[in-house]
Amino acid sequence: MLFFLDIDGVMVPAKGWKSPEFLNDGFPAFSSKASVSLQNSISEEDTILLTTSHKAKFSIEEWKSIFKNRGINIKNLRALPENLNNLSRKDEIVNWFNINRVDEDFVIIDDDNSLNELPDFLKENLVQTSPHIGLTEAHCVAIKSMSRKGL
Repeated sequence: MLFFLDIDGVMVPAKGWKSPEFLNDGFPAFSSKASVSLQNSISEEDTILLTTSHKAKFSIEEWKSIFKNRGINIKNLRALPENLNNLSRKDEIVNWFNINRVDEDFVIIDDDNSLNELPDFLKENLVQTSPHIGLTEAHCVAIKSMSRKGL
């Protein structure tokens, strides 16, 4: 399965009243609920495709280390191209699908409201988190239902 994964509002809940805790690698700590939920949703064969606005700040190896430091082991990790044209998340994802052929199940995990405007074939694979809560176990059920393996 292919996971399009945002970080802010998914793995790191947005709490405007409180600064996030940063770990030694210079990146905010993930919520423990989000870490457990993602780890329970992915398998070794799955690919994580980072969609976060932070995607170009770190190399793929650094991202793997960031996830590992937070208890999530990811074997197959990639990122959308750097967003040099300041596209909306929706447009970034639509453009990626226009260029790439996808023959596997996929899920888009994001809190961005622009994704409500995705074409139907993409929107039906959207798991939208609350930016203040992030990814939870309830989202795992939705993720598993999008996978043929989960049926």
